[in-house]
Amino acid sequence: MQTEEILDFLRRLYDNNDREWFDAHRSEWTHIKGAWSGFTAELIEGIATFDASVRGLRPQDCIYRIARDTRFSPDKRPYKTWLGAFIAPKGKKGGYAGYYFHLEPTTDEGAGSNHLLASGAVCLEPAPLRSIREEVMDHGAEMVQSIRAARGFALDTTNRLKRVPTGFPADSEYADLLRQKDYCLTKPVSQEWVLADNLTERLVREFRRTQPFLDQLNRAIQYAYEEM
Repeated sequence: MQTEEILDFLRRLYDNNDREWFDAHRSEWTHIKGAWSGFTAELIEGIATFDASVRGLRPQDCIYRIARDTRFSPDKRPYKTWLGAFIAPKGKKGGYAGYYFHLEPTTDEGAGSNHLLASGAVCLEPAPLRSIREEVMDHGAEMVQSIRAARGFALDTTNRLKRVPTGFPADSEYADLLRQKDYCLTKPVSQEWVLADNLTERLVREFRRTQPFLDQLNRAIQYAYEEM
C-alpha cells in the first residue's frame, strides 16, 4: 500500500475540507480509494488465516465512506480526514466484534499519532451487551487471560460506568469488566510504525493476539442474537 501517498492526501484534505477542493481532486481520491480497498482485501485474507469467521468478506463490507453525515452535527465539514477498516463477521454493520485499523495523519504540530489498532465491539445494543456481561460472570477468568494475552493492547476504559449495572453483583471480582459499555482492546501506533515495510503482515501478527478475546465476545453476541 502507498501509505505515505494516502497520508499526504488526507493531510491536504484536512486543510481543504470542502466540496470544491474534493471535486478538483476526485481522480486522486479514486486512486487512493482503490489502494485502500486493495490493502483491505489483503488484510481480510491475512486475518482469515487465523479467524475463519471473516473469510469471504469483501473490502466494501469493511470500509467506511469518506463523506461525513453532517445532518445532526454542528461540524459541517463534508469529508472525513481518516480511513478505517473494520473486519468483523458479516462486515462493519453485522453487529459483531471485529478488528479495526484506523489511519489518520497528525495535523497539529507536536500532537501525538492518531493511528490506531483496535479489536472488540463498541456501541453495543442492550441484548448483546447484557450477554457479554453474563459471559464475564460465567467465564471472567478466561476474558482476563485473553486480555493479558493480547500483548501491547489495553482495554479501553473511556466508556465505563461508575457502578456495576443493575442485575449484576457489585462485589464481583470482575466488577471492572462488568462496568464496561464498550469491550475493546486498543493499541496506538506511531507514524514510523505505519510507514515501515510489511504493514499488512505486522497488522495480522498484532491482531492474531486479540483473537481469543474476540472469540469470547462473539460467542456472547451470537447467543444474544439467537435469543432475540
